[in-house]
Amino acid sequence: QVHVVESGGGLVQPGGSLRLSCAASGNILRKDAMGWHRQAPGKQRELVALITSGGDTEYADSVKGRFTISRDNVQNTLILQMNSLRPEDTAVYYCNMALTYYDGRHLRFQDSWGQGTQVTVSS
Repeated sequence: QVHVVESGGGLVQPGGSLRLSCAASGNILRKDAMGWHRQAPGKQRELVALITSGGDTEYADSVKGRFTISRDNVQNTLILQMNSLRPEDTAVYYCNMALTYYDGRHLRFQDSWGQGTQVTVSS
C-alpha cells in the first residue's frame, strides 16, 4: 500500500504566502496525474490545481496567477505554492495522487488521498 501525507498548512494574514507539500511513500512504480483540492466549511470539495505526468497544469479560476503547482517525480512529492492569499482561500487542502505500486505480489492502482492540512487566512 502507499501513503500520502500533506504538510505546510497554517495561519497566514491576507496577502501572505504558504507552501504546501505532499509526500508519497511505498513501492511506487508509476505516478500519473496529481492534484490539490480544498474544502471549506459548508462547501463541496473543489479542485484547486492539477498537474499531469508530463507537467501540464490546470488551475481553478479563483487561484490562477496566485497558486503554482509543481511535482518532483524523483522525491515523490507534490508542491502547492500559494501567494497573495485571501480569506476565501481558507479551507482544508487535500493532496491527491494517482499511483501504481507493487504490493509484493501484484501491481496495484490506488487513487491516493492525504488526510488534509488546514489553511486559514485571517488578520
